[in-house]
Amino acid sequence: MAELLVVTGPPGAGKSSLARLLSARWPLSALVEGDRVFGFLDQGWVEPWTSAAREQNTVVIEAAAAAAGRLVRGGYEVMFDGVVGPWFLDGFLAATGLSRLQYVVLLPSERTCLERVAGRSGHEFSDAEATRHMHGEFASATVAGRHVITAEDPLEGLVGVVEGRRGEGLLMYP
Repeated sequence: MAELLVVTGPPGAGKSSLARLLSARWPLSALVEGDRVFGFLDQGWVEPWTSAAREQNTVVIEAAAAAAGRLVRGGYEVMFDGVVGPWFLDGFLAATGLSRLQYVVLLPSERTCLERVAGRSGHEFSDAEATRHMHGEFASATVAGRHVITAEDPLEGLVGVVEGRRGEGLLMYP
């Protein structure tokens, strides 16, 4: 049976790069980019890292989760790339319609995230203060250690770490 793997963390953690590498390794896969779902909003958009965005973020995350879940039920191995903090995880899982998913939090140092965000080209998000805020949210969240990768290895090394934990069932949630 196909599965859903959520790759999350603060901006600059390497989510998108890792998600693309992992998805490319599967023969039947789909890559759901959570940031693109925010782009569906036409009017009334609120910066997602602010407290005023809670309801908006819930709707967008649940819509993305529903799409990811449908792809899994259709037989695709799905890689979800987006900010799904542990504070959203139960709602995200419920919206997928699945009974479980795999969950990995990339959490390199704040400095690494800030450097990566500052050095991006072709990416809309470049807010250093929001990056600091979201890094702090993930760093202070309660997440089982088996789901968290703090290493700052090259992406190829992280692929091996994620695949190893995935194969051992360590990323499974719940």
